[in-house]
Amino acid sequence: MAADASLPSGNDREPIGVIGCGWVGLVTAACFAELGHEVHCRDVVPEKVESLARGEIPIFEPRLAELIERGRERLTFTTELAPVLERARLLFCAVDTPPTYSGDADLSRVERVVDEIGDSDEHALIMKSTVPVGTGRAIARRREGFGYVSNPEFLKEGSAVDDFMRPDRVVVGAEEGLSGFADRVAALYEPLGAPIVRTDVASAEMIKLASNAFLATKISFINEIANVSEELGADVAEVARGMGLDDRIGPKFLQPGIGYGGSCFPKDVSALKQLAGNSGYHFQLLTAVIEVNELQKRRTIGKLKKHLGSLVGREIALLGVAFKPHTDDVREATSLVLAARLMGEGANVRAFDPVAGERAQELLPGTHVAASALDALDGADGAVLVTEWPEFRELDWAGEVLGRMASPVVVDGRNFLDAHALAEAGFSYEGVGRPRAALGAREGALGAPSAA
Repeated sequence: MAADASLPSGNDREPIGVIGCGWVGLVTAACFAELGHEVHCRDVVPEKVESLARGEIPIFEPRLAELIERGRERLTFTTELAPVLERARLLFCAVDTPPTYSGDADLSRVERVVDEIGDSDEHALIMKSTVPVGTGRAIARRREGFGYVSNPEFLKEGSAVDDFMRPDRVVVGAEEGLSGFADRVAALYEPLGAPIVRTDVASAEMIKLASNAFLATKISFINEIANVSEELGADVAEVARGMGLDDRIGPKFLQPGIGYGGSCFPKDVSALKQLAGNSGYHFQLLTAVIEVNELQKRRTIGKLKKHLGSLVGREIALLGVAFKPHTDDVREATSLVLAARLMGEGANVRAFDPVAGERAQELLPGTHVAASALDALDGADGAVLVTEWPEFRELDWAGEVLGRMASPVVVDGRNFLDAHALAEAGFSYEGVGRPRAALGAREGALGAPSAA
């Protein structure tokens, strides 16, 4: 294709474009600017573009604001695609691909970007958005000769900047005949010193989905082990430590809890399961992974009821709303399911999150969003630690918290708190996969709620 030769040669800091200024797009833009590239960003939401042009960041991600401020001379933001096409030839697509009602990915935003670029022989679309396997080839069939490279992201919210700048690997997928485009994309990442995996487009797309599905499987597996450990008196923390020392297994993602959430794992696991189903294959393992994850959230309700009896009229505090610490993202967060289920049981729910409070108010109707953790715990019959924010560990549990709560019941959904200290202080403590006898947890309900 003629476009391959039209890209500038010998310049490893050529201008790039980023289409979509969401979380992935902003991190990509800021990090490439940090590497010295001129980056031109386009988003269709005028308010977002205006705030970014002023240096205001619409999301919470550690170090992101710092990088954008430092790279402001190399970053531009616009609602129009034309100036981006004029100044950059490598265009990173980072638009949303949310699931539809059928479970398939909604590719309408991707298709709109492809249509806007048109039949240019000077530009290559670099796909950062998570798309179904076969998307790249479908685009190539639809627009013959279209410059397309798959370059999936492997960023974790809360550490995305570090993940970008120190990646485990960089995946670059391109079809035969478009290797020049792939060479240029790979060159952008060479300063990072990471292994670069060169493959075809379909394999690159599958690497992203398979990676997230495997990590989700690992989480669901250790949660199942935690549930069995609770019944048999084993300590899942010790089990996970012993497992993780085996280099075939490794320690990462062996932390039990109340289920995974966020913008990637639920969507990508479901997407891979749906893709398999569309091809005629029943991905039984992923079906179980999803089921375990949903059931894990609901086990928390049973632990509260074990100590409190009926939850009707009970005041339950949720500590943490974001799906993980160091982010304000509440997409598919466990807190949403817990709040809805608790209210379904007749409980009054109050929640606190040090960063995601404003978003929580929008997504948790009927829930009181407290101004502080202590306010949420004041008069509570039970507390559930949902997100392992460091400040929750630093609370004066044996003193002020114990004095404020109406009933000292704590369900530690992340095994984050000092279980022994809480049990010794008089709390009825429930972790995930922790041995009850060793913790000294008090058995039995604490009585019905007062008439008041």
